[in-house]
Amino acid sequence: MIIDLRSDTVTKPTKGMLDAMMNASVGDDVYKEDPTVNELEERIAKMFGKQKALFFPTGSMANQAAIKLHTNPGEQVICDKYAHIYNYEGGGASFNSGVSCKLIDGDRGMFTVDQVEASINPPDFYHSPLTSLVAVENTTNKGGGACWDFEEIKKMRAVCDTYKLGYHLDGARLWNALVAKNETALQYGKQFDTISVCLSKGLGCPIGSVLVGDEALMEGAIRIRKIFGGGMRQVGYLAAAGIYALDNHIERLADDHMKAKEIGEVLRSMSMIKTVEPIETNIIIFEVNADVDENAFVQQLADNNIRIIGMGGGKLRIVTHLDYTDAMHDKLLSTLSDF
Repeated sequence: MIIDLRSDTVTKPTKGMLDAMMNASVGDDVYKEDPTVNELEERIAKMFGKQKALFFPTGSMANQAAIKLHTNPGEQVICDKYAHIYNYEGGGASFNSGVSCKLIDGDRGMFTVDQVEASINPPDFYHSPLTSLVAVENTTNKGGGACWDFEEIKKMRAVCDTYKLGYHLDGARLWNALVAKNETALQYGKQFDTISVCLSKGLGCPIGSVLVGDEALMEGAIRIRKIFGGGMRQVGYLAAAGIYALDNHIERLADDHMKAKEIGEVLRSMSMIKTVEPIETNIIIFEVNADVDENAFVQQLADNNIRIIGMGGGKLRIVTHLDYTDAMHDKLLSTLSDF
């Protein structure tokens, strides 16, 4: 039994999901004739109270399309120093859109409205890049699955309106935040101009993300997706997995969160562990003591058929997910207790 806790992207489709995929009605999505893709897009747009949604093969492509929709070359995006769009999308913001990032030194990937306002370049000072977009990530990946304070999100909406800035949410794990904080997609749709949501992380789909936004802004999204090489044909087989996941895999995220917190409790009891960051959702980031070999720690788990990931600097990450069963959970807790 392999227990793979490197990420929530390692899951396999469930039998019910596979059945839904194999029974999907499909068409050519480049012509917008795939009925299942159209259904998924319409459904997610409605969830967020937005007029348009577009299916993308990856979350990075959806985020990169959003950046391009909001900006022109030479402009600047405000985001946290931990942001996925800055750290884990291959420098795409500069390569695809020709923009730079103004990095905020936030707390676990989250920043304040005051920090945003202080980061906006004066629009009449032509020596500095023109600030055009504020990008938020919820939950924060590098920040350990942390959830934003929704009141702070609302305050930043007002600042974006005042300075005429775009407002984008990288909601790759937004589903986790909605469950953990008892919030709704509609609440977020009212605040952000564009939102990307991932189907292949917490929801267990094999592939796919969806970008939502208002009609005027989203008119150019399909062209940008084409430029990025994201035009797909009979992709309804994959969209069907997304529809199934929306019906069956959102509420169960609470189980992932509970397991993550239980893992955190065991880690905190271990003398070799220096710190365990606060756990709100399904990501556990912890640090071993200086005299503990990080690689040896990972290898000892691997010798017990348990896979986790090292983040460098003594920090390690565990991510719970759909395929992490109760039996696997018991084995992990027992293995850690026996270290």
